[in-house]
Amino acid sequence: MLIEAYVTSPAEAEAAVSAGAGRIELCGPGEGGLTPSADVIAQTLRLVTVPVHVMVRPREGDFHYTDAEFATMRASVEAVSRSGAAGVVFGVLRADGTLDIARMQELIAAAWPLKVACHRAFDSTPDADAALDVLLALGVDVVLTSGHAPTALAGVDTLSRHVRRAGGKLTVLAGGSVRAENVREIVARSGVGEVHARATDPAVIARLAAALRD
Repeated sequence: MLIEAYVTSPAEAEAAVSAGAGRIELCGPGEGGLTPSADVIAQTLRLVTVPVHVMVRPREGDFHYTDAEFATMRASVEAVSRSGAAGVVFGVLRADGTLDIARMQELIAAAWPLKVACHRAFDSTPDADAALDVLLALGVDVVLTSGHAPTALAGVDTLSRHVRRAGGKLTVLAGGSVRAENVREIVARSGVGEVHARATDPAVIARLAAALRD
C-alpha cells in the first residue's frame, strides 16, 4: 500500500515522508491546492527522495478555465516537467462538467515524460464511468477520487468498480477523509492499492501507515 501525502510546504513534505508517505502531492496554499512556486518545488525536491507530484491549478473554484487561465496552466506544466518532479496533477472540465479532452491532451503532451494524475475534478463529472473511460483513453496514470461521493468510504462501491474497470491500466487513488480508523475498510472493500491524505499534521500519515501495517 502506498500513502500519498497532500502537503503545502517543503517542511510538511519532509515530515510526511518520515511518517510513512511513499509519494508527495505538492500544492500551493488555497482551498483544494493550487500551483506551488518554483522555489517550493525545488526545495521540496532537495529534501525528499520519494516521488513528488506537483499540483497545477491556477485558482480556487471550479475546473472550467478561461483561455488565459489555461495558458497559465500549460506554462506551469512545462515548468514542472523541467523541475525534476516525478509527476504533475491537473484536471480540466468543460462548462457541462465533462472532461475537456482537447485541453487534457494538450497538458498531457506538455507534461511528457512525467506521470500524469487527474485530481478530484474527476468527482465533479456527471458520469463517473464515462469520465474514467476518457482518462484511460488519454493514458492518464493516476486518478484521485472519492468515488463521486463526499468521502472515500461513502464512495467505496464506486471505487471498487473503478478499480475493476481500470484493469491495472490506471491507478485509482482513494482520497476523501481517509483516516486510520477507516483505511482498512476502504482498502478491503475497494481493492485500491493507494490512498491519499492531507499531511498538515504528519501524525495523520503515521497513524495511516500504522493501520495499514497492522
